[in-house]
Amino acid sequence: MLFMLSIFADSVHRILVKRRAVRRIRRKTMFVVTGVTGKVGGQVARRLLAAGLPVRAVLRDAAKAPAWRALGCETALASMDDAAALGTAFAAAEAIFVLLPPVFDPSEAYAETQAHIAALVAALQKAQPRRVVALSTIGAQAAEDNLLTQLQMMERAFAALTMPVAFLRPAWFMENAAWDIDDARSLGVVSSFLQPLDKPVPMVATADVAATAVQMLQDNWEGRCVVELEGPVRITPQVLASTLGRVLGRDVVDRAVPRATWAALFRSQGMANPLPRIRMLDGFNEGWIEFEAGAGASRKGVTALETLLRGLADPMDALGG
Repeated sequence: MLFMLSIFADSVHRILVKRRAVRRIRRKTMFVVTGVTGKVGGQVARRLLAAGLPVRAVLRDAAKAPAWRALGCETALASMDDAAALGTAFAAAEAIFVLLPPVFDPSEAYAETQAHIAALVAALQKAQPRRVVALSTIGAQAAEDNLLTQLQMMERAFAALTMPVAFLRPAWFMENAAWDIDDARSLGVVSSFLQPLDKPVPMVATADVAATAVQMLQDNWEGRCVVELEGPVRITPQVLASTLGRVLGRDVVDRAVPRATWAALFRSQGMANPLPRIRMLDGFNEGWIEFEAGAGASRKGVTALETLLRGLADPMDALGG
């Protein structure tokens, strides 16, 4: 009888040890994704889930958590300026995808962004994930102050982290063309801030950004790593307009918005501090917002502009509906 009890106790012990080991493995392989309600973060989370990997989605709004749990995610609530909540959300992560909240109308000295960066650095240092992939931008190394300087600030702060950190620097998002569709469809006009109209601009689809991020999250590297990403070919504003016209089945022309009108226009749209946005556009137009390693060294995505525009103009068509 005592022998049987000993065997039973030993079996229970082995089961408990195995379960604890499984829990430890799961904790070590957790992929944490911030910004899941946005274009890139949402696609990153879905791609990781599709690959059968465990995902914890970090959200600011509790009302959005059930939808992500239904997809198979763990969820954690944290504002991006709350270091304690972020530290809890990042706990036991294998890898973390960091998407700095976009601030399009920043206050003096980018105060909001500085608060986000400080909280993220504190949380990452506390959580000590095996690796971090942070979404940055083309031109993060630019010396001129502009809207993208916020990502440069993030890169500089994250470079001091004690775990491996990779920065994904994508080009101008093709999805920005969504703002042009209504006028193109109704008026046959695309108003372009990218100038001159025949200047090729590095652009990329968010699907390619997400696919690259998912690969990077599963890669291994040491220290600091930079990946610069653009689409298959560079695109002029003229080509963007003509491609949109083909998608919409009508003539569409591209018109340059005079730079002298930008500040008043942006203020009329509600911006209090339009200068960083203006200087960002200047950077693309003047060529000082470019990949640090040059166009020849950038990684190339696969999504073509026309494919992307068809999805924007008719989402059901993109889904085959």
